Amino acid sequence: MPARIDGRKTDQLRPITIEANIAPYATGSVLIGFGHTRVICAATIEPKVPSWMRQQGVPGGWLTAEYSMLPYSTLDRKARDISKGKLDGRTVEIQRLIGRSLRAIIDLQKLGENTLWIDCDVLQADGGTRTASITGAYLAARLAVQKLIDAKKIAENPLNDSVAAVSVGLFNNEQLLDLNYVEDKDAEVDFNVVMTGRGQFVEVQGTGEESTFSQEQLDGLLTLGRKGLQELAAQQSAFLAQQLLKT
Repeated sequence: MPARIDGRKTDQLRPITIEANIAPYATGSVLIGFGHTRVICAATIEPKVPSWMRQQGVPGGWLTAEYSMLPYSTLDRKARDISKGKLDGRTVEIQRLIGRSLRAIIDLQKLGENTLWIDCDVLQADGGTRTASITGAYLAARLAVQKLIDAKKIAENPLNDSVAAVSVGLFNNEQLLDLNYVEDKDAEVDFNVVMTGRGQFVEVQGTGEESTFSQEQLDGLLTLGRKGLQELAAQQSAFLAQQLLKT
């Protein structure tokens, strides 16, 4: 398989790094790295639910997500959304994606009358910030939930599966896994694939960037994405096995 800009094979993930408890005041947190992309993912439990749930008598809890890129996360300073007076469209899209991805694997009834806040803050961006955010958000959520269980605030784990995400794309007509910024910027086709640990797709976002793609290429990209997601699920599992032994 041909080497890429950073020396990887076409079907190779960037080095994945995970550091636990990076934000000590959050209920659970990790610093996750997909190569040079680094994201703090923090999960905070708030012992109440949104007012619309109370007004409509909806039982159980809620999960919501927020996402931001810090001003120094990119080569050119990125202005904070608050300085513009509103969230930009990309930010809204990504935080909704993170929320949907986590809600796909949680039984909100088992969460009790709690809100699980997921905050993903990009420290350094080199492509794949949304996929790193989703992958790290699950880990932060699992650590946070364990604290609720240990404190006997909920009876059982409401997370019924893991979830991770990865990008795939066509770059110079090659099918690539886990695109970095240079590959993502110039890709002819770009996909983000979200999948559970049991192999169920949660979401597939894909588009031709001034290009088209065939059914054969689509199938190949999804197969490549599944391979990477199985590897990410294994790394998530190994990380949690180590961390939960400490509790």
